[in-house]
Amino acid sequence: MGGGIQFFDIVLFALVAAFLIFRLRSVLGRRDGHEGGYRDPFRDRPSRRDKPLDDDEYDDDSDPGNVIRLPDRGATEPAMANPPLDSDDPLAAGLIRIKLADPEFDEKSFIGGARAAFEMIVGAFAAGDRRALGGLLAPEVLSNFERAIDERESAREVVEHELVGMRPPKLVEAALEGDEARVTVEFVSEQVNVTRDASGSILDGDPNYVDKVTDYWTFIRNVRSPDPNWLLVATRSPD
Repeated sequence: MGGGIQFFDIVLFALVAAFLIFRLRSVLGRRDGHEGGYRDPFRDRPSRRDKPLDDDEYDDDSDPGNVIRLPDRGATEPAMANPPLDSDDPLAAGLIRIKLADPEFDEKSFIGGARAAFEMIVGAFAAGDRRALGGLLAPEVLSNFERAIDERESAREVVEHELVGMRPPKLVEAALEGDEARVTVEFVSEQVNVTRDASGSILDGDPNYVDKVTDYWTFIRNVRSPDPNWLLVATRSPD
């Protein structure tokens, strides 16, 4: 009789426990991995694989999964990476073509380098410094300069040169022919040039006269070459 009562108590307690568990689950609910509103703190943002494909709800591009987002047809068109070529301005069009072929090209840097090259070339020519000219001139121009230096030395003539002043150089022409960039620069300078014979007598020029000189020099460079230097390929004076 006592064992029957004990068995009855155990069954009763089990039924009460089952009832309480059922009530707790109905009130608190349970997590099965599919409920909404839960965010894993170890993930930055849910990806599209974790959410329905709804454009109104998913506007984050930080983790788009394997989905490639297409541009909005109603959005404003992005600015062009390269401005259109202006056929009415050959210089601007030429500079743009050079920049497209050589993104490292910069007008200000080029002008600064051209000015330095002008001063070096003029000074080296007056001094008869063939070595300095060698790295700055294209072969044909170098040949002409060396010929003039040879003739001057054969006649035992000496050139005295002084660069008194110089206006900021100005780009006047630019073009890209194949892989060759060509840029022409106008140099307006004030110089004192005197040529003397072996005895020191003046053959040409006046040491007290500052001459205003205008030159147009054309520089070239292969835009595919790793060598960043430009070479002087032509010189001319105003017509």
